[in-house]
Amino acid sequence: MHPILKLVIQRVALGLLLMLAVSAVIFLGVEALPGDTAQQILGQSATPQALENLRAQLGLNDPPLVRYFNWLGGVVTGDLGKSLTNGTDIAQAIGQRLGNTLFLAVTAAIISVPLALILGIVAARYAGRWPDKVISGITLSTISLPEFVAAYFVIFLLTQVFPVFQPVAMVFPGMSLWAKLNAVALPVIVLVLVVLAHMMRMTRAAILNVMQSAYVETAELKGLRPITIIWKHAFPNAIAPIVSVVVLNLAYLVVGVVVVEVVFGYNALGQYLVDHVTKRDLPVVQAVGLVFAAVYIGLNILADVVAILANPRLRHPK
Repeated sequence: MHPILKLVIQRVALGLLLMLAVSAVIFLGVEALPGDTAQQILGQSATPQALENLRAQLGLNDPPLVRYFNWLGGVVTGDLGKSLTNGTDIAQAIGQRLGNTLFLAVTAAIISVPLALILGIVAARYAGRWPDKVISGITLSTISLPEFVAAYFVIFLLTQVFPVFQPVAMVFPGMSLWAKLNAVALPVIVLVLVVLAHMMRMTRAAILNVMQSAYVETAELKGLRPITIIWKHAFPNAIAPIVSVVVLNLAYLVVGVVVVEVVFGYNALGQYLVDHVTKRDLPVVQAVGLVFAAVYIGLNILADVVAILANPRLRHPK
């Protein structure tokens, strides 16, 4: 078997084992949530008999281990169950909202990834000088702000001081692409501010590390321009750690947007999760948590595979 294929199979197998462990953690975490699901559904005026009947109907009286394997069996077959609060199919509801989450994440990635690479290259080119200090200072300032603080600052700046956008990101089926982009402009700006610094600083650090190599010194002695040396010689050899950080930040854009979606009222997976946590709708919370975990683990596996393909020492470990 080819070494690369063997490494990929190993990563995928580890990812599946990790997903199994994460599913158990999600189930136990949801089970530990305070409150009574039947009471939450029927309200405070429900009689004890009605509560007991609903618990039996929903299977809440079964042992936790039985409920876990029943849920896991449904997940394996693609059945995520039905919402306890409104009876809707969870898989269908997640599919509708996952598209909005991915649209927001992809839009932010299209802006943040090229911008981070360009800023990282410029910072490496002028390392220790004022462009590097300005870029590093601004990006570190933005990453130091919690997401909700950055979100409210952007809302105040671009809806009150400069009334350019709407404070609520509402997306509906049938909207044109331009209308959707205009609706998600504010959350996209916040996400770009949050993930930009990680990718920029890794690009800068990786390029500066490669710039100390002997072949870069040879290129400098040949009289090549610094930006040419960085772009043609340093950047291609620094791509492995950069790609790893970029992919991990893409995972964050999908998984870590819950706060941003709630602040802007964006009808996507994060908002769906928060709404059903308050209702103690356990199947929905478990399903969304598993989807987030699958996305994060899958993109981590992709980062590992890309790092292996980009690094000859990992492609040929012997």
